[in-house]
Amino acid sequence: MDNYKSTDIRTEYPQQEWPAPTPAPRDPISLTPIQRPGYDRVIDNSQSDAVFENHSKVKYGERSWMDALLEAQKIIKLNPSSHIGYKLKHAAFHGAQRYDEAIAAFQTMLSILDNACDAESQKLRQQYLSPSEVDRTIQKVISVQLENAPLRVLDTTTGLLCNRETQIHTFKSSTEYSELVSSTITHRDIDMKRIEGVVGTYFRYAMLSHRWEGKEPLLQDIQGKVVYKLDPVGSITKLQSFCKTARDLGYRWAWSDTCCIDKNNHVELQESVNSMFIWYHHSDITVVYLSDVPPSSKSGALAKSAWNTRGWTVQEFLAPKVILFYQKDWTPYLNDRTPNHKDSVAIMQELENVTGIDRRAIVAFRPEMKNAREKLQWASRRTTTLQEDIAYSLSGLFGIRLNVDYGEKKQSALGRLLREIIAQSGDITALDWVGKSSDFNSCLPADITSYTAPPCKLTNEIQLSVSSLRGLVPLQSASKLYQALDHLSAPHFAYRMLHLPCIVFPVTEAIGRPGRDQDTYTVKSNGLLDLQITMEDTLIPFSPTRPPPVWQKILLVRPWSRDLLELDDAAEDSSAAHNEPDYSDSYSRALRLIVRLGQPFAAFLLARQRDGAFKRIASGHDIVARVKDVTSIDNMMDVRILQIL
Repeated sequence: MDNYKSTDIRTEYPQQEWPAPTPAPRDPISLTPIQRPGYDRVIDNSQSDAVFENHSKVKYGERSWMDALLEAQKIIKLNPSSHIGYKLKHAAFHGAQRYDEAIAAFQTMLSILDNACDAESQKLRQQYLSPSEVDRTIQKVISVQLENAPLRVLDTTTGLLCNRETQIHTFKSSTEYSELVSSTITHRDIDMKRIEGVVGTYFRYAMLSHRWEGKEPLLQDIQGKVVYKLDPVGSITKLQSFCKTARDLGYRWAWSDTCCIDKNNHVELQESVNSMFIWYHHSDITVVYLSDVPPSSKSGALAKSAWNTRGWTVQEFLAPKVILFYQKDWTPYLNDRTPNHKDSVAIMQELENVTGIDRRAIVAFRPEMKNAREKLQWASRRTTTLQEDIAYSLSGLFGIRLNVDYGEKKQSALGRLLREIIAQSGDITALDWVGKSSDFNSCLPADITSYTAPPCKLTNEIQLSVSSLRGLVPLQSASKLYQALDHLSAPHFAYRMLHLPCIVFPVTEAIGRPGRDQDTYTVKSNGLLDLQITMEDTLIPFSPTRPPPVWQKILLVRPWSRDLLELDDAAEDSSAAHNEPDYSDSYSRALRLIVRLGQPFAAFLLARQRDGAFKRIASGHDIVARVKDVTSIDNMMDVRILQIL
């Protein structure tokens, strides 16, 4: 004790390096000082490690970090093999926000406890975690966080392009990481919510939605360069302004489709295109830049922006939870400075008016197969620079991953998208279109514009009731039709061949009347009312007296949807039902189906080919057909699965 010489902590850790007093860390190591009269006098006259320990605790409680460290250092000098001095040193360093030194001190404390042989020290060691254990836990949280984040982002602080490895390295070199480790190692029970909160906050990112103009900066143009130091010309200025805007909004990371994808790397390009909807959805904010909307514009300027004509921008405003629109000078649109323009009734209403998408769907969109026809209509008037992109840009709306194959052409890309929608969901609304057939499959359109017109509108006049059919439609016939339709499989594709379940009505006569651009045909078939069909394709007229070739058959078909089986009791005539005999539920269910089948429906005109498969004959107008007599069940009993090329 007489040889003890105090180290001057003020020399070892200069005063100017210490921050002002800060709040104590969460759940600090027990640092309750001994309180008793004459305590200061005892400190002045004693050099015992217990006294220094309690003095350090007092200073810690007062947030006098340098003095607390001084007393901790005295304990270490007095008894280097004791863990107590390093425990206090860690607490003092942590309070002073010198987290790396705090972790080092704590690591030394753990080493002392690891090497101790007594049971008390071993038990005490079990209360703590090592920095490596905490790091592994944090790394797992980072991996989960980055699963739905872009592969590359711009660091808005440095202006450099970073991949994920660089992002993680930057985080682990940050104060946030060191503080998290330093505060977590002190307790065996890990606060996962806090780790997730710190990681989630640090890796928040902003996405850019914009319209490509002229020569945009690509990855090769900015890699290894500071964006802010590039010559501010053309689209470089846009990129710089976006990074500054994201930084000012509090986001360290930012993503732009121009320079954050290595388009020469097919694997990365494939992953980026298929993940883009997810990236926008999980972004903390999406910044929409309207380069053609002048400063101080009035309401309506957004609707006129060319941004609304581009194919990719559909998912870019539907996917994010938070979005901000900026004018040409990077000021908020309509000077609306609310933190989320999806909360702006005026802006969302304007977007609804120009896109035709209900603003409730814009605010809370979720990708799904349901109502496929409606989503296809949203994109029907939009264009993309690369023709295949019209399909790739829509895949995220349906939660579909498509193989990216630039050069395959529009019909192939759109065909593959529609094939997946139908195959995965059984939704046949995607077959409701007018225009030209695709080379991919004749039941699919050649162009997205075929969905521009609203879905085929059918009158739903209930002219028959279930009770009126009882006695007219035999139970056996009704049940047989119901079972035949109930047992049909869902539509599916075998490569490009569509296997379509349907009710078939063979065409018996087609008489043409030439027109300027299109011919109109009077078409008669077994079981349906006569139709007038206009089409560009030429159909060789035929009749019972002039039949078509033996191998060729022309059919009108009703594509089958299982939705028709899910009928409510709306068609039931409840007033008459009380006077009717007690029919079985299965009979009533079958009759309700027949009532529904008696309503007008969108029909397809199919022509059999020499190989036995069928092709759809496209029309420029909806073909609306109707059954002549629903009580003639035999006319609706031709239930098949047709193979359509």
